[in-house]
Amino acid sequence: MNNLIRLTEHGPERVNEDLWTLALTGEEPADGPRILSLDGWLQSQSEAVLSGLESSADAVCLQPDDEAERLQPYLAVLPLIAVLFPSFRDGRGYSQAYLLRTRIGWTGELRAVGDVLRDQLSHMRQCGFDAFAVREDKSVEDAIKGLSGMSVLYGRSAIEPRPLFRRRSSEC
Repeated sequence: MNNLIRLTEHGPERVNEDLWTLALTGEEPADGPRILSLDGWLQSQSEAVLSGLESSADAVCLQPDDEAERLQPYLAVLPLIAVLFPSFRDGRGYSQAYLLRTRIGWTGELRAVGDVLRDQLSHMRQCGFDAFAVREDKSVEDAIKGLSGMSVLYGRSAIEPRPLFRRRSSEC
């Protein structure tokens, strides 16, 4: 993934070398770490990984119809979780990300993949994403500007659970 942006303590940064290969169909090369579909990951892991005794070398990509709750028993062994956006019109990935961060307790890298565009990044960040694989035909530098799209949020989010009125009263 050449168009990868990751949020760091210094702000959004372009990742020059991403070792992960998105391998959802099983036809992709197997060199290096892979991001597999949930069912593909469950079928390819050893019993030691599935029982939590050993970390997985592969990551999981949730597709729109997958239930994020199915990952809960495996959080400790996963190196990262990706969420697929097959179309910019499909918003189910936002809900999956929010659930992973707020209810399920995922604290590792949460990566948006697929049809990821600049206009979505700020909202994706509020839902809990901290890495974004921007579409190959789009500019990463331009997409980074999309992360500063909203300066004030009224409602709560995965990164700021207090609504605006609660934040204002604590600052007074």
